Amino acid sequence: MPEDKKTEKSQKEEEKKEETQAPKEEEKEEEKKEEKKEEDFSFSSEAGDDLPEDIKQKLEKNKQARAKKKMVKKKKKKTTKNVKSGRACINATYNNTMVTLTDQKGDVISWASAGIAGFKGAKKATPYAAQIITKIAVQKAKEEYGLEEVSVFVSGVGTGRESAIRALNANGLVVLAIKDVTPIPHNGCRPKKPRRV
Repeated sequence: MPEDKKTEKSQKEEEKKEETQAPKEEEKEEEKKEEKKEEDFSFSSEAGDDLPEDIKQKLEKNKQARAKKKMVKKKKKKTTKNVKSGRACINATYNNTMVTLTDQKGDVISWASAGIAGFKGAKKATPYAAQIITKIAVQKAKEEYGLEEVSVFVSGVGTGRESAIRALNANGLVVLAIKDVTPIPHNGCRPKKPRRV
């Protein structure tokens, strides 16, 4: 009897040892498999060969989409609105004349400057250049927005200021008001010394 008990105990101990060893081996095998999976799951070209075809295609599409986003900026859709009355801002400096047509809020509808019309150097400040650029700006505003009447705001003391106002009227816009918004110093900054010629 005592020998049978000893053999039973020894058998039970062996079984316990086997049971504890078996899960350890299984855990080791699972860890090895996970390591292999982690190695396989990289975005390198070598690992890409192991992936299925549909996943490869998706990855390529995503790469292309990212490249396009970097290359092409999104363009905003233009909504055409009808602007009957607006503002005309004329900036006439000694060297250039710029005309900007806006709606009542101040959002720009169209604009033009003497450089756009092809004038260079001293010709940019001439009254003729002011007429031409006013015509360009008015045509664009009429075609795209249906502009009819404007309030004029003139800034600067250039030679093109009066001819630009006349050109607004000549090109079919009704001039409601003219205001001079040239900044005037109240003896703020020290003026430049006079030129010696």
